[in-house]
Amino acid sequence: MKATTCVLSFDGGLLQRGFWLYVWRVETPKGEFLYVGRTGDSSSPHATPPYQRMGQHLGHQKAQNMLRQNLEKKGIEPELCNIFKLIAYGPVFPEAKDMSAHRIPRDIMAALEKKLADALTEAGYNVLNTMNCRKTLDNSLWNQVRDAFVQHFPKLKHKE
Repeated sequence: MKATTCVLSFDGGLLQRGFWLYVWRVETPKGEFLYVGRTGDSSSPHATPPYQRMGQHLGHQKAQNMLRQNLEKKGIEPELCNIFKLIAYGPVFPEAKDMSAHRIPRDIMAALEKKLADALTEAGYNVLNTMNCRKTLDNSLWNQVRDAFVQHFPKLKHKE
């Protein structure tokens, strides 16, 4: 690969810890793909900021680089992609103090993450990942999430 100048810019809000939902929009040589994720996982009481997940998603640590893995499964080298755009909404909840306080917002966010991925897929977007979640969806919160992402994904409309 020939040396080139690249630019990364982001909103300072992406540095805030807490529970976020995000969508990667990736322009690849094979077309546009989306990847849906959240901060605040099951393995610890921490909810890292989206900027921290950004590097992990494209790194080489197998337990953290799910965006890279999903692109590679499609035969796409991340280094050859045209644009990576991260659209994040949050923090929906602040970071919890301990694991017991972490579980409630984590489960709410897991249901929202699944609903967002499913809704984007149903709207016709190419979503790389799927998730299984049996947690109860907070419909009022889902409406807020959808409204936040619809400006970036216009096909993600209200179903009447």
